[in-house]
Amino acid sequence: MVFSRSYLSLPVVIFVLGWLLTLPLSLQAADSGLPGTVKRIKPSVVGVGTYMPTRRPRDSFKGTGFVVSNGQYVITNEHVVSVALNEGRREVLAVYVKNNGKTERREAELVARDPKHDLALLSIKGAPLKPMKLGNDKKVREGALYAFSGYPIGMLLGLTTVTHRGIVSAITPIVIPAISSKELSIKQVRRMRDPYNVFQLDAVAYPGNSGSPLYEPDTGRVVGVINSVFVKDTKETLLSSPSGIAYAIPVRYVKELLKQASVRQ
Repeated sequence: MVFSRSYLSLPVVIFVLGWLLTLPLSLQAADSGLPGTVKRIKPSVVGVGTYMPTRRPRDSFKGTGFVVSNGQYVITNEHVVSVALNEGRREVLAVYVKNNGKTERREAELVARDPKHDLALLSIKGAPLKPMKLGNDKKVREGALYAFSGYPIGMLLGLTTVTHRGIVSAITPIVIPAISSKELSIKQVRRMRDPYNVFQLDAVAYPGNSGSPLYEPDTGRVVGVINSVFVKDTKETLLSSPSGIAYAIPVRYVKELLKQASVRQ
């Protein structure tokens, strides 16, 4: 087969060569958003736990949180802070901040909680930290890529921010119907009375990731709060071993909690 020279006109050749040359740069630019975002949001991601001066070790890590509002409030999961404090031994809630390579402890106070969505709001002492911006979870679509940063395994790996990314594989109810009523747990029955949707991710969240912000890779705007323990306790009660699926509570419920606590967003 003989091709006419008109198919390979000079303008076409120049266009194709130019597109091929810029393709690697375009791919690199598309991937460069997340590293920049991670660098920006790391000061806003904190550890959450308790501090007791007479205990060894004094600090007990429970989960992750992130700074919101004016920099003096932290959002985390309610189950992370639902611990009975030993006030007799001066045990207090604490937030752990990485500052110039050193871990800084801030005393915290529970301001408000939302057990239904497993969210809690803490106030922290000291100078304001850098807050994260809250996004619009109504724009979240299945198949879209998001990231979350936190402290998996907690103090065992040191207070080092770890970032994972994955797509929203499904927007699914927090509780699913069972084949038989015998298969329903008490918690499932309670949550079936007023169900809501959560984000299912194809990324693994480890112990310690509870309370991590789920955010847009390019903007860093929070669209959800990682919460595998609370959700899996409802959705995956029939599994003999934990799955590699992670879940997140939509950020709209964070906004509602801030509003109820009269804290500006």
